[in-house]
Amino acid sequence: MADWHPNQKAEWDEYRVVQIFCRWLEARGWSTEIEVDHVDVVATRADQVVFAEVKGNTKSRPGAGVDSMYGQLLRRMTSRKAEERNRHYAVVVPTSSVAAALCVPRRVRELLRITVYEVTDDGRVSIVDEAGAAPQAEADSAGGVA
Repeated sequence: MADWHPNQKAEWDEYRVVQIFCRWLEARGWSTEIEVDHVDVVATRADQVVFAEVKGNTKSRPGAGVDSMYGQLLRRMTSRKAEERNRHYAVVVPTSSVAAALCVPRRVRELLRITVYEVTDDGRVSIVDEAGAAPQAEADSAGGVA
């Protein structure tokens, strides 16, 4: 998410998706921060960390920007096995971009521990694909946070 002027954020769907996703995580015991070292959302709980990249609806084709979102996640990964053990990654998209987010093969998402989340227009969050083997309490896909 770009460092937009505070008045602009309300106009961008990505900001809406970030806010809904953060509230959903917080309702499940995670602490969240937005725009940390160029990461849209960093969530922590105990020794677990989730790095999430978020896209919102745009005026261009659905799914625009999903490829760059995966690239942004790859830059957050480390080659140190000990560091990676408690790290998880998330792709968070609106309903219109779910198909594009799933174009990366499941096996690749599984190896990289990337979970795909959907944020609906009415503010519900669900786990679309848990290939990323996210922490158990995060696997509660029911119930959105409005």
